[in-house]
Amino acid sequence: MTDEERTKALRLARAIASDISLYNEQKIIKGIEQDNLFDVLKEELGEGRDLYRSRVSQEVYTTTNFFDRAVVDIIVRGKAHVRSKIW
Repeated sequence: MTDEERTKALRLARAIASDISLYNEQKIIKGIEQDNLFDVLKEELGEGRDLYRSRVSQEVYTTTNFFDRAVVDIIVRGKAHVRSKIW
């Protein structure tokens, strides 16, 4: 895997997570407040993961956790101000 492949994959993962965050803000807030974020976003995260998988090499997909990291960095940390039992 080249550095360029890694950079593109990371950028793609972050873009997909950003889109999920942008278009599902109220669902995300509710999911954080009720401590069921991943259940609430199951469909959106599944679609995002499928898109990511279809656009990166099998090697990148199986040897990195870029998509999961992007979800945490952008969706979860981006809503750290929301009151929740989990933090």
